[in-house]
Amino acid sequence: MIKARVSLAAVAVAALLAACGGDKGDKVSQTAAKVNKEEVTVHQINFVLQRQPGLKAEQAEAASRQVLERLIDQELAVQKAQEQKLDRDPRVVQQIESAKREIIARAYVERVGESAAKPTAEEIAKYYVEKPALFKERRIYSLQELQIEAKPEQYELLRSKFAESKGLNEFAEFLKANDFRFNGNQVVRTAEQLPLASLDRISRLKDGESDVVPTPNGSGLTVLYLVGSRSQPVDEERARPAIEAFLLNQRKAEVVQKDLKALRDSSKIEYVGKFAASAPGAASAPAATPAPVEPAASGLDSASISKGMGLK
Repeated sequence: MIKARVSLAAVAVAALLAACGGDKGDKVSQTAAKVNKEEVTVHQINFVLQRQPGLKAEQAEAASRQVLERLIDQELAVQKAQEQKLDRDPRVVQQIESAKREIIARAYVERVGESAAKPTAEEIAKYYVEKPALFKERRIYSLQELQIEAKPEQYELLRSKFAESKGLNEFAEFLKANDFRFNGNQVVRTAEQLPLASLDRISRLKDGESDVVPTPNGSGLTVLYLVGSRSQPVDEERARPAIEAFLLNQRKAEVVQKDLKALRDSSKIEYVGKFAASAPGAASAPAATPAPVEPAASGLDSASISKGMGLK
């Protein structure tokens, strides 16, 4: 996919340069435009085009022209900012340094993650079988929701009051009378759009049944009433690319966490000032491992599954 985007970008820029005149010789100029004394290059346009997913061949030339115009505007703004010495502003310098550190750290994380082994066909098939609610028995759910802000010690009261209520309206009146903050709405969600920790429970609901589950961020409870549902399974062949991408991404995260732990263990880390009081029990304690993201079963968008790892 990346190679295709690179080739497409090159074709688009070549067409643009040819239309603009380019060099007369065999070698195409790498300059797309001159802005005062500075140049906007083919490489800059290529870099932007490569980051535009879904760009079709017939759109390439128009896209390259639009990118060029944006880069010209950007160059004009940069030149004016430098003229006003904004590039020396402490806040700007700090942002530049932060972005630089993030890019370098991400490059290292990606390099470490490359050592992760790809999942086997057997592992992919096993995951498919173990997640029927996401794939083989996948449904699209029409739900009524009440999202309630509550403390853990209030959960049992809310569950019992909901069980006693004759419907969502009666339960909502109880919430209002007792000053609980809540939001209600009706939504249509695919299996992968539901809280993954609650998916198995929700998938067992029949039309007309309801359930009470904790919110993903732990700030309260969500009451779910299943108005209706329809089956929309995903077969193993269609699911395979997404599952493979998810399992590989999960392994990359594990490899990176292991590497970061080793770096912490071999480094001297000293917490200072107010941070010393709340420091981990050991200076080499690893950062918390982020929870893995489950594969998107409907669109099977492996790019969204593989997105991001570590620093963002």
